[in-house]
Amino acid sequence: MQALSGVDGAFLHLETPQTPMHVGSLHLFTRAAGARGDFAAAVRRQMKQRLHLAPVLTRRLATMPLQFANPVWVEERDVDLDWHVQRIAVPAPGTQAELEDCVAALHSQLLDRSRPLWRIWVLDGLASGEVGYYVQVHHALLDGKAGVLLAQALFDATPEPPRLPRGKARPGEHPGLLALAATALARDAGLYVKLVRQLPQALQVIGGLLGAGAPKRRSGEGDGRMRQNLAFGPKTALNVPIGPERGFAAVSVPLETLKALAAAHEAKLNDVVLALCAGMLRRWLKAHGGVPRKPLLASMPISLRAGGDTEFTTKATLSLVNLHTDIAHPLRRLHAIRDAAGAVKSVARQARGVIPTDFPSLGAPWLLQGLASLYGSRLAGALPPLANLVISNVPGPREPLYLAGARMSCYWPLSIVEHGVGLNVTVMSYAGSMGFGFTTARAAVGDARELSAALLEALDELVAASHPKKPARAAPAPARTDARGTPAAESEPKRRAARRALP
Repeated sequence: MQALSGVDGAFLHLETPQTPMHVGSLHLFTRAAGARGDFAAAVRRQMKQRLHLAPVLTRRLATMPLQFANPVWVEERDVDLDWHVQRIAVPAPGTQAELEDCVAALHSQLLDRSRPLWRIWVLDGLASGEVGYYVQVHHALLDGKAGVLLAQALFDATPEPPRLPRGKARPGEHPGLLALAATALARDAGLYVKLVRQLPQALQVIGGLLGAGAPKRRSGEGDGRMRQNLAFGPKTALNVPIGPERGFAAVSVPLETLKALAAAHEAKLNDVVLALCAGMLRRWLKAHGGVPRKPLLASMPISLRAGGDTEFTTKATLSLVNLHTDIAHPLRRLHAIRDAAGAVKSVARQARGVIPTDFPSLGAPWLLQGLASLYGSRLAGALPPLANLVISNVPGPREPLYLAGARMSCYWPLSIVEHGVGLNVTVMSYAGSMGFGFTTARAAVGDARELSAALLEALDELVAASHPKKPARAAPAPARTDARGTPAAESEPKRRAARRALP
């Protein structure tokens, strides 16, 4: 048995049919010339050989009596790869739009808690000739950085898969009720003692940081203080109660371009990502209710992992960062975001050692499930938003990856949306590109491809403002098309076709 951390357990207890708590990634693979055979079957064979490299994929839940505390992970002795790895055909004509709608429909489906909490979908029928590959993993199993570790175990660095040592068979027995209860009580007793010891130091560090704020980075370029990030966000079309339907759009931009922008403005790469999202939001909001005077706030996960930590669990905390969407000029907006994000990171560095990633779970399932139901049914539409959206930036593999001899050409992440937060922008770098994945609730964003088009326009704007004599991209994507030019008017029939194609 292995206990879930308090954070991992929370992702289970907060899950409802309207708010699935799994993350995912969409990949495109290019098979070698002359490659034959069923790619899904090849993936199953390779997964069978590699399950021992990622034990997280053989874990399933064992529930506590009456759900009085977090469940524990137990080993699944026989993982059914025919169920976990499925093949599906993308509706014709198989463009990027059909692919995105198909993946959005899959991403809306809850995972089966009686099995290990992951699935893989091999997506055939793409007009490009590539093979799609959608991975779905519950957030209770891992966070963004652990997801990168999982990718390293499942994918190869060369077209020819290396020889791997065979895994040893391990027993997978369900523990009895007494063993489960004893495990929960012993674990929580130790956590209570640890939290009581750490509480004075945590209050002192966090209280001092919030009172003093972070120093200015440069005089006259934004106050750079933490307090500018601590406020409620404005009410927007993104911040509504949501249903189960999801939307998804993806776009990749050259990593070199973003790094050049960061260097030109003495900013971090993540500052440029936030600035692009802010520019994207201004464009989208102009068409959906107007840009509020009050700047939007983004919830931004910050990793708490120490160097070399390879544990498959969630070790991160959430922070708030001001996106300064009230500033029209793209460079002034970037500089203001740079200072706001710098203040957040300064606080996170100093508080890293006292922010808990685990806490006692006695009674947590009842409490969190009740709160999730109350918030979704009554509070999400009434309370001002703590954050308007989530933006997460995860460093990914620098070199190309392969699967069953096929080369990965694209890597786009998918994530979680919640009641009151109908947009999640997760960004993953891969082999010289930065992949932006826009996961949306359809109740908040009718057409996710408006966002990917708006982000490309925001990139053009920022490049043009940084280099007035240098042309931006040759032709900005029209506001009502996706990244490959599919008219938005075609989206709804294709979404219906994607849903009909699901098993």
